[in-house]
Amino acid sequence: MFALETGQPERHPETDFRLASRNGKVVPIMDDNNHPKHRNLGVMRPMYARHWLLGPAPRHAVPEQEMPPSTAYHLIHDELIMDGSSRFNLATFCGTWMEPEAQKLMSETFDKNMIDKDEYPQTAELELRCVHMLAQLWNSPDPENTIGTSTIGSSEACMLGGLALKWRWRELRRRAGKSTDRPNIVMGTNTQVCWHKFVRYWDVEERLVPLEGDGLVTDPDRAAAMCDENTIGVIAVLGSTFTGDYEDVEALSAALDRLQETTGLDIPIHVDGASGAFVAPFLQPNVVWDFRLPRVKSINTSGHKYGLVFPGVGWVIWRTAADLHPDLIFNVDYLGGTMPTLAINFSRPASQVVAQYYNLIRLGKSGYRAIHQACQDVAVHLAKQIAEIGPFELMSQGTDLPVFAWRLKEEAHWSLYDLADRLRDRGWQVPAYRMPANRHDLVVQRVVVRNGFTCDLADMLVRDIRRHLDWFAAQPGFRSTAVAAQFHH
Repeated sequence: MFALETGQPERHPETDFRLASRNGKVVPIMDDNNHPKHRNLGVMRPMYARHWLLGPAPRHAVPEQEMPPSTAYHLIHDELIMDGSSRFNLATFCGTWMEPEAQKLMSETFDKNMIDKDEYPQTAELELRCVHMLAQLWNSPDPENTIGTSTIGSSEACMLGGLALKWRWRELRRRAGKSTDRPNIVMGTNTQVCWHKFVRYWDVEERLVPLEGDGLVTDPDRAAAMCDENTIGVIAVLGSTFTGDYEDVEALSAALDRLQETTGLDIPIHVDGASGAFVAPFLQPNVVWDFRLPRVKSINTSGHKYGLVFPGVGWVIWRTAADLHPDLIFNVDYLGGTMPTLAINFSRPASQVVAQYYNLIRLGKSGYRAIHQACQDVAVHLAKQIAEIGPFELMSQGTDLPVFAWRLKEEAHWSLYDLADRLRDRGWQVPAYRMPANRHDLVVQRVVVRNGFTCDLADMLVRDIRRHLDWFAAQPGFRSTAVAAQFHH
């Protein structure tokens, strides 16, 4: 079996250890002569005595030699410890916890390409079921026959929603024999950054409605007043990323109805429900914001926010199939089949869509309601405690989204940026930032309560805030040096 008779050790086909006979048994030779670079010997060493970990990790060039998988894992794993715990990240809206069964399904479908509907027809069927479920949840007049798609996130969904508005407006203008050169879109200054990308990428004029007075969301009447014959639509935000408040979509629809009565302009609404479209149907079912309003033509949401999936999935649904221009749908010959595709991205893993379907059938309406109610209870509990701390004044209460913000009541020798910086000493990420135009004077701090953030953790946060306030009080000579982080909404 082994060429031991020749006196020459033979290489083992799997480990590349050289073999010899000892006491009648074939064993690896583990001496320095046979391993001048200690490569095989190094694999047997304790993890942190392996030579690959005795120097810096490769950073700017692909290394010449391979390393064992366990070594590569620990090298990367240990670097990522510096990120801290995602559960202590109270800045992000993205999901940071899922059930083990959902994670197992995701691991089983990472290798499936969501775009290959011809190759993975059952995965495509699960995506279609999610579209119909969301259409029903948002009160589409024809949920079984409307159209929608999954996306890589809510930003891509917003892009598709905006494109559909532009195509609809352009078609109507062409039929009327009018110019299509100057499309514009109306939105508040409190919209998410993806909408500012949309207007730049797709050559649309941005008409921003600034915040005025004590208002922290877009005023419907002022939004309607900015519309004209070139307006492709108005964006309403169901859940501001600045404060968690809902915009009044019903009031906006009524304002646009009045505009149509006096001018004849028929302006559609797209609802950016990145967070709120997965919360309002369960916690505020009587709030009218969705397809119950005929003027609402499309809605987007993030499955990876309050849809409770790990990052990587969004959704956009149109009120009816007629509200999506057919030019935006492509039929592609791909790998032996014809496939309709509606997306800006192409290849992506199916795992997040599968996980979304898991959540929808596993939780049902009662499960989503229970989880979001628990989050809201924690948000209201935490907001009440923070309001009772001397220097803070609440800007929102956590009663729309389970999100709230506060500001300093009066000037101090420290700022909310300083507090955010000091809270990092125990891993908390609690962002401070300026409100948008015309409220740049207002600096707030915000907490997003997600599934998995408990009352016990909330109480720990309050104790840490009090501890840092005591530190500031004991340092009257402290002067604020912290500046606003690059925090993107």
